[in-house]
This record gives sequence, C-alpha cells and structure tokens, in this order.
Amino acid sequence: MAAVASGEIPVIIEVAINGITTPDINPNVPLSPQAITADALACLEGGAAIIHTHNHDIGLTGADAAGPYIEAMIPVLAVRPDALWYPTLTSGADHQARNAHMAMIAAEVPLRMGVVDPGSTNIGTAGPDGLPVGGTYKNDYADIRASFDLCRESGWGPALAIYEPGFLQCVLSYHRAGCLPAGSMAKLYFGGEWGLTRRARGVTFGLSPTRHALLAYLDMLEGTAIPWSVSVWGGDLMATPLPRLALERGGHLHVGIEEFYDPNRSPTNQELLAEAVALCAEVGRPVASCAQAVEMLGLP
Repeated sequence: MAAVASGEIPVIIEVAINGITTPDINPNVPLSPQAITADALACLEGGAAIIHTHNHDIGLTGADAAGPYIEAMIPVLAVRPDALWYPTLTSGADHQARNAHMAMIAAEVPLRMGVVDPGSTNIGTAGPDGLPVGGTYKNDYADIRASFDLCRESGWGPALAIYEPGFLQCVLSYHRAGCLPAGSMAKLYFGGEWGLTRRARGVTFGLSPTRHALLAYLDMLEGTAIPWSVSVWGGDLMATPLPRLALERGGHLHVGIEEFYDPNRSPTNQELLAEAVALCAEVGRPVASCAQAVEMLGLP
C-alpha cells in the first residue's frame, strides 16, 4: 500500500482524559466533575477535536453514572458549544444497564458520539507466577447489534473500539451490509507492555504497537474509507512507530492519560496532547478543529 499524500488532511486528535486510571498510576488524572471540566477545556484549547471521558467510578449505572458526566460537561459545552465528546459504557450486568446513562446524559448535554465495542477479549494482568489472570470483556453479537442500533436511532457517531482484529472484522461486516451508522470511526487499540491494568509487565491484548501490526489493520480497512486512529494502551504511543506512520497514511491520533503508561513519568493530558500536535506539525499535517472533525466523520 503506497503512502497517502495526506499533507492537506487535518488530523483529528482525541484525548481520553481519565478512563480507569487511578491517582497511584498517574496523579494528574482528572476524576472530579470540576477537574474533568478544567481538563477538557484545556485540551480543547490545545488542539483536541474530541474528548473522551469517564466519571470517577465505572461501577455506577443509570442516573448515578449520568449525574457526574452532566455536571462535568455542562460548563464545557457552555464555553465550547462546538466541542465533541462522549462518555464510556458502565459495568452494568447487561447491554441495557451498561447504556442506561446515555439517554439521561443526552437529555441534558449535547451528545453527538456514542460507543460500540464490537467484540470480546481477555483483559488481565500478570499473576504471582507471571502468568495471565483476569477476565473476559464480553460483547456478543446481540449486544453489538443493540449498540449499533442505539447509536443509529440516537443520531450518535459510533466510536468503534478495536481491541483485536476480530473486532474490526465485525465492523467490516456491518460496513459491507451498509449498516454502519454515520459518523463511525475505528479506534485501533494496540497493546503496550503494561496492558490495560498497568499493574505489571507482560500481559496485554491485541496486536503489539509495531509497523507491521498497523499495516495489517490498514490492509483490512483498505477501500472502506472508514476513518481510523491509533493508540497504545499500557505504553507510550509516541515511543512507537505508530503515530508517524499513521499520520503518513492519513490516520488520526488518540492520546491521553486513560491509556498512557511509563513508570518513569506521569504527564498531564495537555503534555501528551502537545506531543501529538508537535508531531503533526513535523509531519506537515494540520490539526483538525471540532467543526472539521464533524465534517470529516460525517457526524449526524
């Protein structure tokens, strides 16, 4: 596949500002509604087109989960009504419980994006003997269909979390059937050496953050025109070949405290964003505004 002449294509930079990161992993993580508001506004000012945020407790469901999101994002949208953002799913027992907060949020705060996790994967860490322990993050085909239906019916562009190649195979099935909702974007997640938990080295998920791993995904995506971004979970995206290659091939960047880990430093979201913006300038691609991201993704 030849490199894309991408110099005029703006780069959509998404900042995932917290996730399940705890202060012992990175003391700069924003968790309170007030901290999330301040961090989101600073990232939007620094060049982020999309903000992805969790609230302080992924175990909350329904109204308990929705409340902190609403409290955090009302002041953000008051200052930046153009801002794109989306919450995460909760850890509810079924699809309805995991998504119950979404409509509650959308009733109070403008929301143009949703979440579809189109597959299942094992997530864990190293046990005392160094072998993997953990559990399975499960999304069966019925859940996946319900998630796509929810996004389509609500007018939300799906953020497609691609943990494994099989997740992308599922997305491509929807694409071939003409059933991929408007605004879909594939978030290619690569497994860093510390994995999602960032508690120990050696147990991760998906493809490693290498040149050939990204090229394999790009072979799968070829001819689809589905926008895509790259991120490394449990590692440092900028220390891998992925971001430069992604920018050279017309892709986008997904950064933030949610996925970053380096035991030798604890950057802020603004520092991680600044590194991404600097690389865009070095490669010669402009950074997309929120309005440009809406147009590029074809958001409803």
